[in-house]
Amino acid sequence: MPPTDTAPEAPTPEESEDAAAPAEGVSTEKKGARKEDGDGAAAALPHGDAPGIRFEKVVKRFGSNVVLRELDFAVEPGERVTLIGPSGSGKTTILRLLMTLEKLDDGVIWIGDDTLWHMDKGGRRVPANQKHLHEMRKQVGMVFQQFNLFPNMNVLRNLTEGPVRVLGASKDEAVERARGLLDMVGLADKENAHPSQLSGGQQQRVAIARALAMQPKVLLLDEVTSALDPELVVGVQDLLRDIARESDLTMLCVTHEMNFARDISNRVLMFDQGQIVEEGPPDRIFGEPAEQRTREFLQAVLAS
Repeated sequence: MPPTDTAPEAPTPEESEDAAAPAEGVSTEKKGARKEDGDGAAAALPHGDAPGIRFEKVVKRFGSNVVLRELDFAVEPGERVTLIGPSGSGKTTILRLLMTLEKLDDGVIWIGDDTLWHMDKGGRRVPANQKHLHEMRKQVGMVFQQFNLFPNMNVLRNLTEGPVRVLGASKDEAVERARGLLDMVGLADKENAHPSQLSGGQQQRVAIARALAMQPKVLLLDEVTSALDPELVVGVQDLLRDIARESDLTMLCVTHEMNFARDISNRVLMFDQGQIVEEGPPDRIFGEPAEQRTREFLQAVLAS
């Protein structure tokens, strides 16, 4: 039975045309998100037209194991929502469904006014074809738990490959934006380095920049600091806080870092066994949770 909360295999350059999958790592440097680099290269973060997300009676199975059980929840446009809960509760499966890395079994997923896994044909809702999935994926960026940078490409090409091949950007446009983003994440001097020459923290910063280079409207974060040494975590979390504050991206985050969840979120959802146990603003969820299951989970996480 496949695990429910695992990162995908490292992508190949060919896969970037469809998935444009990001990666992971972190840096010891602490640097805020900036909208322009020192040379004026554009690195503007998204503003306007961020879509919401809606799950309607979504079911996902792995064999006989039902991971998501008629799941209903929504993320408003520009809202930042964090999913917490024990491993195996279905949190990462939600992100993988949104990235079309796992196939929907039942129900409907909406991104804005469009269905993700379905399309309209003659007034009927039918399963989406690859062209529809490809177009919908352009709206979504994801930073994974593991380091998934293309090892045979330098940092700059890791950021420009997707925009050129998937979005149809010119090479000059892609390079200008990539350099602005690298400056924003504090790695302007690493554009010619290969992933093997970077620390884990630096790789994660490149992964975040690569996700943003695709100009997504929805940003998914899957345990982006869990593979890092503790001293590298703060820098990446601060970068993501800056991005959340300075953009209006719709953000859906999975994390076991409760302080980070409290800081970055408008709303927190507690998951267990493929269902929402409790939801609310972070101050209430972390300060006065109503459900015993939430209290047990938080006590276990904070004790560790």
